[in-house]
Amino acid sequence: MKKPILFVYTVIIILLASAAAWAAPPDRFLDTAPEAHDGVRLAVFYPSTGSIKALAALFKNGLLDPAGLTVVGVYHEKEATDYAEAAKYAADNGLGWMKFHAVAAAIGPEALYRKNECTPEYEAVIKKTDGVIFFGGPDIPPAVYGKKTSLLAEIEDPYRHYFELSAVFHFLGGAQDGSHKPLLDARPRFPILGICLGFQTLNVGSGGTMVQDIWQEVYGKNSIEDILELGPARWHNNPWPRLRPDLKLIRYNLHALRLSADGPFVRDWGFAAAATPVIVSSHHQALDRIGKGFKVIATSPDGRIPEAVIHQAFPNVLGIQFHPEFPLLWDPNFRGRFTPDDKEATSLLAVLEQKPPSLAFNKKIWSWLGAKLRESRGGK
Repeated sequence: MKKPILFVYTVIIILLASAAAWAAPPDRFLDTAPEAHDGVRLAVFYPSTGSIKALAALFKNGLLDPAGLTVVGVYHEKEATDYAEAAKYAADNGLGWMKFHAVAAAIGPEALYRKNECTPEYEAVIKKTDGVIFFGGPDIPPAVYGKKTSLLAEIEDPYRHYFELSAVFHFLGGAQDGSHKPLLDARPRFPILGICLGFQTLNVGSGGTMVQDIWQEVYGKNSIEDILELGPARWHNNPWPRLRPDLKLIRYNLHALRLSADGPFVRDWGFAAAATPVIVSSHHQALDRIGKGFKVIATSPDGRIPEAVIHQAFPNVLGIQFHPEFPLLWDPNFRGRFTPDDKEATSLLAVLEQKPPSLAFNKKIWSWLGAKLRESRGGK
């Protein structure tokens, strides 16, 4: 009987060890990573399972070149996301390009816009990587930009916001303290892409503020029925699923952009000033006062909602309120309906293909970032 019992104990020990390995926090890649390195390193804040899947889809679809690329997921241990799950997903799927850097240093609302215990972590990101993405997510706590909290604001993960807002302030500086020396002064061509929440984080971290609900504050609408009458160009997220959850409609919204003639989309990327590329959006807040150093370079069709900003001192810092990273956007097999009146399901990709230069514009976000990452690596 001893051998079966010993076998059972051995199996239990192996299972417990495996469970402990899955639950263990990911390592601190930047501690041992040399400043001089081959290939390219991309730091991403909020390296959730969803963010990793989005990056993998970009690689699969040829929108970002994974050759020689290491992605470093940077996050604070007090964030609400289960990053052990994200690390397990990366390991289980053989994503050797995905590394993690967990931060435990103290961070809080009282020390966001000055030197704090996370400062060495932010310095390491700028010294040891070649660019940054700030991904999408929930509403920023209004207290950090000096406003009371609207009943329509939803605060879900304050420590994520504290960590990322302070990162932006360290990287770019802001109106909160004009004497602060931005870390990008040492690498002014360093690329940073802020997507949706990341766009809003760039703004607030540099001293800007937010409209806490577009439909109510900008358009003065207080019912879904009134919002529907505004039309898709002013929805920014799809209101229909709130009325008809049974139909499982697409929650995202598709609408066109209005490009600034003097912005890089027209001046540098080659799109006509009259072009109206279609993008995928999913947000209910908007930039109000624009953060220090930023300039609006695209808006909603009515000009009332900023959709993209560029930093004037650091020209490779780009913020976009839309989602060119959504895996469903690039999946030709995905089909869905936006409204109850849609007779046929459609794909997001098909819509972009049918409305030039929408497909080229969304792809250009990623070719731009890839080029700037390589230039940043070569320009060290």
